[in-house]
Amino acid sequence: MGRHFGNLAKIRHQITYSMSPFEQRAFPNYVSKGLANVWRRVTWSFFRVAPPMVLMYMTYSWGNEVYEQGKKKNPANYENDE
Repeated sequence: MGRHFGNLAKIRHQITYSMSPFEQRAFPNYVSKGLANVWRRVTWSFFRVAPPMVLMYMTYSWGNEVYEQGKKKNPANYENDE
């Protein structure tokens, strides 16, 4: 019926090793190194991500304010109507 997914090709002169998923540790050094690494990455990328996001939010809120003002009618235009 064909080859199984793990045996799709024969590669000569190459040694491969694998470990059983039951022997691997799911979260090695999660608390000691993982949280520190997350903090380092967040602080490193904060100044690259935050300024464009603040600028886009300010532009969005300004645009909504101008749009809402544009929807209002000017009462001075209708003073002499009767």
